[in-house]
Amino acid sequence: MKYYIAKLVFFVTGWKLETTAELIERAKNTVTVAAPHTSNQDFIFSLGAFWLMRLPLKFLIKDRYTKWYFLGFFTWLGGIGVSRIQRKNLVGYSVELLEMTNYNLMLAPEGTRKKVDKWKTGFYHIAKEAGVNISLGYLDYSMKRAGLLAVLSPDNLESTLSEIEAYYAPVKGKKPENYNLKIY
Repeated sequence: MKYYIAKLVFFVTGWKLETTAELIERAKNTVTVAAPHTSNQDFIFSLGAFWLMRLPLKFLIKDRYTKWYFLGFFTWLGGIGVSRIQRKNLVGYSVELLEMTNYNLMLAPEGTRKKVDKWKTGFYHIAKEAGVNISLGYLDYSMKRAGLLAVLSPDNLESTLSEIEAYYAPVKGKKPENYNLKIY
């Protein structure tokens, strides 16, 4: 059902999924970077892209969105509720989740839709500790394209971030002024 919802949303809005079958296969069970993250609409198209690729997806969300009054909606979407107060070791918790299941953990390393000086590096540490790759999901609003740019092995932090930065350089977010091309 999610596949058909995404297909309809992409058709109505004029968006296209742009990736290869090889990248989709390699992206299974990875930590997925979702960037640039400059608008609330990013969430809709990111979910849609994953549903179209038929990749099982989970993402971390404030625990209040997984409470009973949302009737399980965000959990159905793939949300895993996390309390920032109770959960001090989010990297360790995420590693445990990846080791116990077979899905992609999508994270927005910018942490906000506003411009940031540098990315948070938790995604790298999660991938490194869990022994999984990092897949680079993208939304390019200038061309209405979504998909995967690459799947990388988390080598050393600086070289991995440098490689990621190069992949995202040509990608345009909804609000390009809110995206810092220098991520570290």
